[in-house]
Amino acid sequence: MHVHTSLAAALALVFAGSALAQDNPAQIELAGGKLELKAPESWVRKAPQTRIVEHEFAIPAAAGDKADGRFTIMAAGGSVDANIDRWYAQFSQPDGGSTKDKATVKKTTASGLNVHVVDMSGTYKDQRGPVAPAVERPNYRMLAAIIETGGAGNYFLKFYGPEKTVAANEKAFVEMVEGLQKK
Repeated sequence: MHVHTSLAAALALVFAGSALAQDNPAQIELAGGKLELKAPESWVRKAPQTRIVEHEFAIPAAAGDKADGRFTIMAAGGSVDANIDRWYAQFSQPDGGSTKDKATVKKTTASGLNVHVVDMSGTYKDQRGPVAPAVERPNYRMLAAIIETGGAGNYFLKFYGPEKTVAANEKAFVEMVEGLQKK
């Protein structure tokens, strides 16, 4: 049984993350190789925790933070606004206010594609899978981007973690999104 589990885990790594086997772990291919992002060198590529996530990275915790940040990329359906609203619902505010009212959303372009960048913070309801229980994480922040690719659907880039860790990596996240390349 143990050998079977190890073999299954090894196969899951091979099939779940062909990107894990890339020569340059910072290179991220999307849309069947038609788009490319470059993750910061300090981010650590990991096997995705769920099947719907295509790429996942751990972002080392900043001084004073107890947990690493998490960055995921996935393709999904639904409108841009519906997905941003779903992200708002993942946060609550200590004062009971509206996350939507406190968040910022900026529409920009990268390589000619529309990109929506979202920044929000508060208590994050961290749910690592569709049926996993949510864990409330106070003082968290999320930077996220939705890349509208047209024919290949939308890609969702989600970076969240303790506020200091996200703040320390904000510039790198923005540079990665702005550096999106068509291949």
